[in-house]
Amino acid sequence: MTTFDIVPGNVASRVLDEDRAAVIALVRSAYLTHEAGQSVNPDSYFLRFPEKPDARIIALPAYLGGGTDLAGIKWIASFPSNVAEGNPRASAVLVLNDYRTGYPIALLEAAGISAARTAASAALAARTLGGGAALSGRTAVIGAGVIARTITDYLAAAGWQPDEVLCHDLHEPSASRLAAHVGSLGFDARTTGSLEEALDCDLVVFATTAAQPYVPADTRLRPGQVVLNISLRDLPPELLLGADNVLDDVEHCMKAQTSPHLAEQLTGGREFVTGTLAQVLSGEVTTDPGRAVVFSPFGLGVLDLAVGAYVLDQARKREETVAVPGFFGQERRW
Repeated sequence: MTTFDIVPGNVASRVLDEDRAAVIALVRSAYLTHEAGQSVNPDSYFLRFPEKPDARIIALPAYLGGGTDLAGIKWIASFPSNVAEGNPRASAVLVLNDYRTGYPIALLEAAGISAARTAASAALAARTLGGGAALSGRTAVIGAGVIARTITDYLAAAGWQPDEVLCHDLHEPSASRLAAHVGSLGFDARTTGSLEEALDCDLVVFATTAAQPYVPADTRLRPGQVVLNISLRDLPPELLLGADNVLDDVEHCMKAQTSPHLAEQLTGGREFVTGTLAQVLSGEVTTDPGRAVVFSPFGLGVLDLAVGAYVLDQARKREETVAVPGFFGQERRW
């Protein structure tokens, strides 16, 4: 008999918050499994609305092998207008499918899972690409929403000990709340209304909802600076051409008018790409210490599967899933 479980968001949050280092390790392993070809990660599918041009719902189907052996799909909505009402921009569910039978085995509330895998990816990149300098110097976080807050939590789990954290957002109250959150983690934090000041930090994190580049094209990044281009569209293509560029997946990043996609259109090629984060992790690719490095992750469904499988396993062990008896209307073929 096939069972079907639901994992509510509060259960998923408890699991994720208790061991962020484990989530970072899961994301690291998923990247390496994906790089080794033991995954299937098709293009994301975007549902857009003519009367709501800034809103979208995205489907991310994927299969992850390497011991996880699950398929699934994340269905995540991004409605920026929610923020004006004090609600999170994003909401999501994750369906996990058994690889042997194809049957769905669980439905998880996944806004927290999505934020955690994104933040774990950012923290892993900061630790891998910048080492001690990125984690101990001055940090700027540009954009002050749920993703930004979650990234600071995961940076702390990765060994972050910043000298100072600058929080920049067009909505100053949000920047103030993020600064207060960072302060609660034990770090010195303040807001800044100056984008230029933020861009001068050793580690710069972009976590905005920007639809197109706004950072000045004549901005110069310093050697050794690490830029986490999480929101993907803040940076002009000219800026990328003067830095090492590390992506999560090259093909995925070269679409939807992301900064790397714009750089490809500008140059007519991909020579500006240094490699993937998995290639850096494995030692196949090294970055130039004489240049800044920009990490641009499009966001892979295999990461949602890795983190979702972990959450489901932990929730089942704690007996905190909600079983749905009789979910499948036909248990036998005959």
